Amino acid sequence: MRHGARGNRARQRIALMTVVVACLVWQQPAVSAPPLPKEPDSVPMVTIPAGSFLMGNPEGTGRPDEWPQRSVYLDAFAIDEVEVTNERYLTFVATTGHRNPPNPYRTGPLTSIKGIEQLPVVQTTWYDAKAYCSWAKKRFPTEAEWEKAARGTDGRRFPWGNDPASLKFANFEREWEDDKTLYPVGSLPEGDSPYGVKDMAGNAREWVADWYDADYYKHAPDRNPQGPDKKGVVRSIRGGSWHSPVADITTSARGRGGFALQTHGTGFRCARSLDGTGTSQ
Repeated sequence: MRHGARGNRARQRIALMTVVVACLVWQQPAVSAPPLPKEPDSVPMVTIPAGSFLMGNPEGTGRPDEWPQRSVYLDAFAIDEVEVTNERYLTFVATTGHRNPPNPYRTGPLTSIKGIEQLPVVQTTWYDAKAYCSWAKKRFPTEAEWEKAARGTDGRRFPWGNDPASLKFANFEREWEDDKTLYPVGSLPEGDSPYGVKDMAGNAREWVADWYDADYYKHAPDRNPQGPDKKGVVRSIRGGSWHSPVADITTSARGRGGFALQTHGTGFRCARSLDGTGTSQ
C-alpha cells in the first residue's frame, strides 16, 4: 500500500508539472525570426571596384564633347547588370501607383502586350526613371560611373573591346519593327563589358544622373565627378539605341535629352553606392 501511495503521488506531481509547462508554452508563443530584408528590385548588380580609368577621348578622336581624355578615379559602386525591363517597371507601377509608360508597340495599355516582359522599358522620362531608382533604394549612375562600367580601365572603344561593331555584339542601326525591335535584356553576351555588365551599347540608350554640358570634361574634377552644377532641362544619356549609328554606341559617346523626353529608344538602369549612401543623388 505504501509503495502504491508513493507511486500515485509521483504520478500526480508529473501530471501537475506537465500542465504547468503546457500553460507556459501557451502563454509564451514562439517568436519568429525577423525576415530577411527584401529588395524591391531583385535584379543582379555588378560591383565595379574602386580605382582609376580612362574617360573620354583624345582630341581628334570621337566628338568634341568627349575631349580631353583623362584619368578619373571612382569609389567602388554597384550597377544593375541589365537595363530595367517592362516586367520590373510594371511591378513598380503596380506597387506605387506611378503612371504607366506609353505603349510603343500598339494601341492599348502596355500590360495588354504579351511577350515583352524582358524587353527594356522605353518611353520613360528622366523623372520616371529617377522615381523607379528611388523606389528600388538605388540611384542613377553618374556619367563617369556609367562609362567605367561599360569601358573598364583600358580605354576600349566598345564594351567588348576594339573589334568593329556588329549585330553579334549590339542591337543598333535598325528600323522600328514593333515588338521585334528591342532585344530581351542580356541577349548578346559577346557584347558584355569587361565587368560583365550587359547591353551597354545599343538596344536602349540610358538616362544618367548628370546635367549635360559639352565642355564639362575640360574642367571636371578627376575624382568622383558628379556632373556640372548648371541647371536647365537637358540631362546626359549614354549607350545609344537600336536605331543609333556606330558613333553613338561607343563607350565614350555622349547623348542628351530634356527631362520630358520620351522615345522608343530611351530606357535606364540603376546604380548604388557601396559606402552606405546608395540612394542619395
